[in-house]
Amino acid sequence: MEPTATAGPDPSAAPLPDVSALLDGVPRQRGGADLTTTLAPTPLARALRLLPTPAGTPFTFGYAAVLALTSLLGTYASSSLVQSLHQASSTDVAHLLESPALVLLASALWVAGGLVSPYVVCFLLVLTALERRIGGARTAVVFLAGHVLATLATEGTVGVAVLVGHLPDSSLHRLDYGISFGVAAGVGALAGLLGPWLRWPLLLLFGGMLVQGLLEFTDPMTGWGHLISLATGVATWPLIRRWYREAQAVPRLPKTRQGTSEPGP
Repeated sequence: MEPTATAGPDPSAAPLPDVSALLDGVPRQRGGADLTTTLAPTPLARALRLLPTPAGTPFTFGYAAVLALTSLLGTYASSSLVQSLHQASSTDVAHLLESPALVLLASALWVAGGLVSPYVVCFLLVLTALERRIGGARTAVVFLAGHVLATLATEGTVGVAVLVGHLPDSSLHRLDYGISFGVAAGVGALAGLLGPWLRWPLLLLFGGMLVQGLLEFTDPMTGWGHLISLATGVATWPLIRRWYREAQAVPRLPKTRQGTSEPGP
């Protein structure tokens, strides 16, 4: 009696590959890149990143909104009211001796020349770029450092000149307000985070503009203040670069794949 043959697995047949993992990732395939993470930003998206946004650059965006309001007030309010507000916000020697902290902050709420001032454009572009690299709080520190140090240096010089008799007493009440010192410090700081092919042309162009304004001798104290604030920004390069490395080292949340979820630790 011959043995009955039974059906069993063919040892020569290779097992079928497991394709369940491939189906979970459709349209993502093995070895392929996730389409949601490889799409390049459009030119419009890149251009919009040059301007402040509430979520991306809250400090610059909020500060710009305040400056817009004060500029509109300066344009449409009565001239007597605007003059009184400017005088009360002026960082002259008399006000610095009475209430230095208050007047230093108040003077930075106005734009000399209004919204048509070229410093408005510099403010938006420079502070946005700086905040995207080091964060809002640290950008505020750079801005205030340039604003405060340049103001104290120039107005302190005026006070000494009045004390020794080189300037009249009326110089103690000179009108001095605006954001230009802080913006110049921001330019100097941002240059330290750029490549050499952008850094040095930016410094030469902006510094040349400041020197030209100083040579015109229309307001030499403000002209020197601009150069002092630019030098203040340049002096922060070691600190700014360390802050930038720390900001880049902050761990980001893992990206989720389409159709799957990646739980956190």
